This record gives sequence, structure tokens and C-alpha cells, in this order.
Amino acid sequence: MTKTTRSKTDDMTDKNFDKNAPDEGRGDDEVRPNEEGSEAQASGPAAQEPELTVDDILAAEQNVDAAAEDAHLADHESALLGDLKRLQAEYANYRRRTEEQREVEIERAKGSVAKGLLPVLDDLDRAAKHGDLVDGTPFAAIAEKLRAVAERMGLSTYGAVGEVFDPQQHEAIFQQPTPGATETTVLDVVEVGYRLGSVELRPAKVVVAVPAE
Repeated sequence: MTKTTRSKTDDMTDKNFDKNAPDEGRGDDEVRPNEEGSEAQASGPAAQEPELTVDDILAAEQNVDAAAEDAHLADHESALLGDLKRLQAEYANYRRRTEEQREVEIERAKGSVAKGLLPVLDDLDRAAKHGDLVDGTPFAAIAEKLRAVAERMGLSTYGAVGEVFDPQQHEAIFQQPTPGATETTVLDVVEVGYRLGSVELRPAKVVVAVPAE
């Protein structure tokens, strides 16, 4: 019977080969030490994100809705304030125009009544120039009462001898060249002028003295 003889060199080669061969129980998916550290680091507390609760989500939504509602209310309030200011300005202008129109209508009504008195007042002035208004007589008393009524209505006279001629106030019915006159002045008053407040009812009819050539 023949025995197979293995040399020491062959045994050592087999042993080396066995050491270099991968273990049967070790697979490719085995976690190595460096990989285990990476997983531990990734799954640590620092890498975890804070979880939001239902209350946090509802509170955030309410804050957004409240901010939008506040902005809408602010815009609406600003628009209402602008409309109110515009209405106030329009009402103020309306009141001013109404007051002005009312004053004009009152002045017209007074002027219409006052113009009816002007011929009577002219007759009284002529009577006074002719000496017919003697103090203490019934005629003089009536004249005083009529003049008092005219004053209470706001009637005033203008146009007197010596005034500088003003074509806006005087109506020249005659021009008289006068020696020594240096400017055009009122030489005589034929009819006095009348105003009611600031409204001119009638210009003064006058004779004008002009410088002689």
C-alpha cells in the first residue's frame, strides 16, 4: 500500500491559503467599525429635527390669518377715513355756498325794498334844500322816521361836494372848467348815491369841476 507523503512546505502553503480565504460566516453586508460610527453619528440627537405639534400648526395658521385680517381692516379703515374727509369738505363747501347764496338773496330782497324808498328820500332831500322841512312840523317828523328806517335797513349815502371824482362811484352829468382846479372834483351833487351794505344801488349824479385850459 502506497502512502501519500505531504511535505512541510505543502502544509504551510495550505495554512497560508486558509488564512487569506474569507470566512464563510462573513458577508459583504457586515457593518465595519467605521460604518457603525457613521450610523451612530447620523442617528444622534443633533441630527434629529424638532417635531411640530398640532397646537403649533394651528397657532401658526391663526397668526397668518390674523395678520391678513388686520391688514384688510387697516385698508378698509383708511378708505373710510378718506371718504369721511371728502364728505366733510364737500359739506363745508356746500354750507359756504349756501350761506353766500342766502346773503345774496337777503341783499337782493333788501335792495328791492330800498330802491322803492329812493324816490321818497330824494323828495325829502329837495324839500330840505328848499327849506320845507322845518323842525317841529309833522312833515319834518315823518322825514326823520323814513330816514331812520333806511338806516336800519343798511342804506348809506355817498357823494359830496369836494370829493375826488371816481367814475366807479360818480356819474358826471356835466363838466365845469374851473380856474385853479388841479384835479377833477365834485362841484355839485344833483342826486346822492346809495349803497346797501357793499352793494351799490345807485351812483351819485354830480357836476364835475375840471382844470381850466
